[in-house]
Amino acid sequence: MTDGKALDTLQAYGIHPSVQRIAIMDYLLKNRTHPTVDDVYVALCKVIPTLSKTTVYNTLHLFCEHGAAQLLTIDEKKVCFDGIVEPHAHFMCRHCGKLVDVELPDAMRTLRPDNSEFIVDEAHVYYKGICKSCASRKDA
Repeated sequence: MTDGKALDTLQAYGIHPSVQRIAIMDYLLKNRTHPTVDDVYVALCKVIPTLSKTTVYNTLHLFCEHGAAQLLTIDEKKVCFDGIVEPHAHFMCRHCGKLVDVELPDAMRTLRPDNSEFIVDEAHVYYKGICKSCASRKDA
């Protein structure tokens, strides 16, 4: 992925591109680690010295408002962001805290409440447990 993908993504979601917005979207698309505001800021402030944490915070929330990113609250202690907005689930390891994407079964991609009174804008599927790496260390 290049900055071109980030620019295309911003434009597709009706977000006016700026140097900071392109850099932040590019980071989200390239780093599928579900970063926090601090993670994005620390990574980008080296490249964009004038970048502020407030700008990162506001930009990530702007992306979420426009549907270009997802705000993840699987961990009650921190808020993470995901640049992948296609339907998928997340798994969080209770031991190491790693957060990874998980493919949804086809049947769950269109899962909606039975009550037709609802118009669903978003749905989140979170799994919590122990990742394979942590489980193997416990056994060792």
